[in-house]
Amino acid sequence: MAQNIYDNPDFFDSYSQLPRQVRGLDGAPEWQAIQALLPDLTDKRVADLGCGFGWASRWFREQGAASVAGFDLSRNMIERARADTSEPAIDYRIADLEMLDLPEAAFDLVYSALAFHYVADFARLIRMIRTALVTGGDLVFTIEHPIFMAAAHPHWTLDEDGRKTWPVNGYSVEGERRTDWFAKGVLKQHRTLATTLNTLIDAGFALRRVAEFAPTAAQIEEMPTLAEELERPMMLLVAATRV
Repeated sequence: MAQNIYDNPDFFDSYSQLPRQVRGLDGAPEWQAIQALLPDLTDKRVADLGCGFGWASRWFREQGAASVAGFDLSRNMIERARADTSEPAIDYRIADLEMLDLPEAAFDLVYSALAFHYVADFARLIRMIRTALVTGGDLVFTIEHPIFMAAAHPHWTLDEDGRKTWPVNGYSVEGERRTDWFAKGVLKQHRTLATTLNTLIDAGFALRRVAEFAPTAAQIEEMPTLAEELERPMMLLVAATRV
């Protein structure tokens, strides 16, 4: 079973104050880049893995999706998503992605935002998603970039010129990473970029697009603190198709 840090009261209270949880998709700088990867949603059956508060699930329905099934390990997340959703075509369920088993050919799109890096058995998850998609169905997901999460102690340092620098060490040593983020010992799973992409290829997906999120000049002008995201990729965005 995956670590359920989101049901820790202190963690959840702090997490709920993040701009992307207060403002929803408008508070996620990468959302514009994600939208560019998504297929037409008209009449699509969508699974939202790690749905959180349901922001994306509701947006999919607004864009014409026939139905959306949202899954999250956190009871806090699911309760909040249900409370904020009045759309009967959206169904939220508590589920552990480590053990999730979706019906065969039940979805046209599987989407996930910043959840897969908590899953230890990524290969099993990807094989299951392929089975759950119709032929030609899409998988679009974001994860913390392997460069961002590889280091034993990820944090900004200053180089000899006083420039912010992000450490990368132990990159080829895959497995558990523990960081202090609103709580001690948040558990994540590091995989190299090659492992992430090859797992998709081996499972029978064709890569459609890969992006390493960086803010636009307009975003930096609106929010200057985003400029540091140009120093290293924080998120990896992937779009693939079941072939």
